[in-house]
Amino acid sequence: MSDNVLASKAKGLYQILCQDNWGKNTVAILVALLSILMLAWDRPWGAVGAVRNWGEWIIYGTGLWDLLGFADVYDSDTPKAFLTHTGSVIGIGFIGGAFLSACLGGNFALRIPPKLEMVKAVFAGIFMGAGATLAGGCNVGGFYNAIGNLSAHGFAMMAGLIIGAILGLKYVYWEMENISWGASGGKTINLPGALQILLGIATLAALLIGAYTYTNGDIEKLGGVLLITALLGYAFQRGRWCMIQGFREPHMTGNAKMAKSIALSIVILAIGIAIIKSKYIGLSDMNGNSMDYFWKHYVRGTFGWGGVVGGILFAFGAIQAGGCGTGTLWRVGEGQIKLWIVTPFFGMACAVGSMLSKKYNWEGSIEEGSSLGSYVYLPHLFGYSGTLALIFLIMAVWYLIVAWNEETNKLMLEM
Repeated sequence: MSDNVLASKAKGLYQILCQDNWGKNTVAILVALLSILMLAWDRPWGAVGAVRNWGEWIIYGTGLWDLLGFADVYDSDTPKAFLTHTGSVIGIGFIGGAFLSACLGGNFALRIPPKLEMVKAVFAGIFMGAGATLAGGCNVGGFYNAIGNLSAHGFAMMAGLIIGAILGLKYVYWEMENISWGASGGKTINLPGALQILLGIATLAALLIGAYTYTNGDIEKLGGVLLITALLGYAFQRGRWCMIQGFREPHMTGNAKMAKSIALSIVILAIGIAIIKSKYIGLSDMNGNSMDYFWKHYVRGTFGWGGVVGGILFAFGAIQAGGCGTGTLWRVGEGQIKLWIVTPFFGMACAVGSMLSKKYNWEGSIEEGSSLGSYVYLPHLFGYSGTLALIFLIMAVWYLIVAWNEETNKLMLEM
C-alpha cells in the first residue's frame, strides 16, 4: 500500500515539474531569482552574446571573416571558441534546458512553418540583430536585465519595444489581409513519447557532465553558468514565458498576464541586484584591486535614440519571428523550425552590428560618452533607494495601464 502511495506521489511530482504549464508569476519569480544568482555567480546573462558568437562562426565558415573586416577589428583570425565563450555557454545552457523541459513534458516536435513564415524568419532575424545592436542588447540585455541592473538604457528600449510591438502587429494585420502566398502548408512531425523521455534523460546527463567538466578545468565558473541558464531555459519553456508577448498581447487580445509578470519579475530582480551591487562599492578583491567596476555590469551607452530605435526594430522583428531573444532560444529547444531559421540570421546581424560598432566606436565608453545615447547608472543620480523607488513606480504605472486595458480594451488595435 505504501509503495502505491509513493508511486502516486512521484507521478504527481513529475507532472508538476515536467508536464504542467507553470503560471506566469511563478516563472517571473524564478527568472528573477535565477538572474540574481547568475550575477552573484559570474555575470548577468543574456541571449545576444550566444547568437552573436554563433553568427561569427557562420560568417567565418562562409569565408567572410576577413573580407568583412572582422579579423582587423578583433585582431583575431577566428571567432572565440563557442564552448569556452561565456555568452555561447549561456545560450547552450538555455536551449539545453528548454529542450530538456520539452522532452520530459512531451512537448518536443519538429514544427515546420508555411513558406511565408520561413521567408519572414530571415528578415525577422535581421531586424532583431540590428535592433539589439543599437539598443545594447535584446529584450534581456537591452530591457529586462538592463533595468534590473539599474541602467537607464532599459527604459529607452522599453519605450521602443512598445512602439515596435504596435507597428509589428499592424504589419501582421496588414499581411493577413493582403498576402496569401505561402500562408498555408505547415506541418508537425511528432516524436514518440518514449523517445522524448530518452532524449530528455540524455540531455540532463550531458548538462551535468558538461558542468562537471567545466568545474574541473581552467574555466570552472562556466559549470555554474551552464546549469543556471539551463534552469532558466527550463522555466521559460515550462511557463511559455516570452517577453515580447507582454508588449504584443495588450494590443492584440487585451491579455495582460505576461506584462504583469514581467513587471513583477523586474521589481524582484532590481531589489536583488541593488543589494549585491551596493555591497561591492568601495570594496577590494583578494588582490587589493578596487571592485567599484562591479556597478558597470550591463550599463550601456544607449539611453537615447539608440535604445528607442533599437527597441522599435527589435520588437518589430520579434513580432514577425514569433519570439524575442529568449523566446527564440526556448522555441528552438522545443523544435520550432521557424526559430531555427531566425537564430542564424539574428546571430549574423548581431555579429556584423557589433563589429561595426567597435570599428566606428558607436557606443564609445562610460568615460568618453556614446553616439547612441548616454551611459546612465541610476544610483549615481538617485541613490539605490531612489532608484528602486523609480523602478517600482514605472513598473506600477505599466501594470496599471495594462490592467486597465484588460478591462476596457482601449489600447487594442483593430484588425
